Amino acid sequence: MTTTVARVTEISAKSESSFEDAIKAGVDRANKTLRNVQSAWVKEQRVTLTDGKVSGYQVNLLVTFQLDD
Repeated sequence: MTTTVARVTEISAKSESSFEDAIKAGVDRANKTLRNVQSAWVKEQRVTLTDGKVSGYQVNLLVTFQLDD
């Protein structure tokens, strides 16, 4: 029987252009640091305002990666 064990870690990523770009930046960075990344769940989204206008996008991601044997 094969057993898989995974870990979940939370990361935060920002973009000046969109939530989609923030998600992509977070996932790309996770893949550079972690091995066996399997999924990412968007836990939170928020925007930064400057003078009443959206100036930045931030996401908190829960990233799941499989642990090595």
